[in-house]
Amino acid sequence: MEKNNSVALWSLLCFFVPPVGILLWFLWAKKDRQKDQKSIVTASLAGVLVYAFIVVMCVFFYSTFIYILYILLAIVALLFMVTVHELGHYIAGRILKFKITEFSIGFGMPLFQVKNKRGEIISLRLFPLGGYCAFDGEGDDDMAPKEGSFNSQKPWKRIIVFLAGVTMNFLTAIVFSCVLLCSIGYDTMQVDKLDMAFSDGYSVSTQSSLKEDDVILAVNGVNIDFAFSSTYQDLIQKELKTATDKLEKKEIASIEDYKINFTVKRDGEVMEVEDVYFVSHTYTEGGKEVTKYSIAVTLNTYVYSFWEALARCVPFAFGLAWIVLKSLWQLLTFQVAINQIGGTVTTVALMASYTQANPLTLLLLIPLVSANLAVFNLLPFPALDGSHILFTTIEAIRKKPINRKVENMIHTIGLLILFAFVVVVDILHFVL
Repeated sequence: MEKNNSVALWSLLCFFVPPVGILLWFLWAKKDRQKDQKSIVTASLAGVLVYAFIVVMCVFFYSTFIYILYILLAIVALLFMVTVHELGHYIAGRILKFKITEFSIGFGMPLFQVKNKRGEIISLRLFPLGGYCAFDGEGDDDMAPKEGSFNSQKPWKRIIVFLAGVTMNFLTAIVFSCVLLCSIGYDTMQVDKLDMAFSDGYSVSTQSSLKEDDVILAVNGVNIDFAFSSTYQDLIQKELKTATDKLEKKEIASIEDYKINFTVKRDGEVMEVEDVYFVSHTYTEGGKEVTKYSIAVTLNTYVYSFWEALARCVPFAFGLAWIVLKSLWQLLTFQVAINQIGGTVTTVALMASYTQANPLTLLLLIPLVSANLAVFNLLPFPALDGSHILFTTIEAIRKKPINRKVENMIHTIGLLILFAFVVVVDILHFVL
């Protein structure tokens, strides 16, 4: 029944495709607004074909079609973050009076191009998983660049332009971190009820010193922070292990005798809550008795107020960047297998899968990927912004540039290595 409702909904939406197609045709450039019969028929036929295609997909290939839509949504989200990055370069270039030749979203064959009054080409290209902002004379080999070209500009101006893309990505991470925290929250937990229901229907109540609406900030003095400390779940598991070790050493009579101290925010005041205990529940699973220990309260993720989110969104975004740096370090030190990471295709596929499972996941993925782009582009690897900044800084110190041909060769080789690496890790991720 649910599937039929979804098909009906999609069919209703698709009903508007033909008139929208005709409307767009009428709103096109004035010189193309020839309302002859042939054009109207062509536009209507195109709309009907799109409509029929979507209906067929909904009816016969519903699951596949919905997943394709989520893939398209993931591509749009990734394209948005790439656009923001390139927009940073563009805005900085405009402010500093650089001559910009092209602002492109995507790579490859151009699908759409328009030239503005400043002579800049704005283009949308075939492969939407990247983009660039091209400056006049940026890749020239000439050691004496022509006046007004990119390489003739002062080093500090070029460094600002290179940093602008990363800055825009990080600002995006901050903004969407604020949206995430004040809409669904993330790592901070809040007491909902002073009892807990287990999966087999058993429920337990406790006279815990915790109170409803308490916001849990720390467990036994360790702050809850997903990036720079530990999550609530990790800390509780750590305390359970400590209690188990004490039981084995006969320092306590039972797990329920182990005391935990919480730091909470109650009615706007930070306070210590002492003597919180584990509660046990024994049930049968697979023919065996299993005992589960928990703090017998029901928790929800704490949703920040706007002002609280505004205060935390910057350190939260830094935390996301720190997670990315730790992952890179683990990769370089072989703590993480190469098939556990992925390139652009893997990123899109994972974003689509997570968003399909829970659309709200996109609120976390956008700041996470934005922070990822910021950190990755700051790396001093050839062809990345970090490498350009390094070469430009060396030029500022030496008072003369490194041989332009050598520098451009290094960046070209670096770009080829990056493309090859992205393709290889994508293949390894899906094959291994």
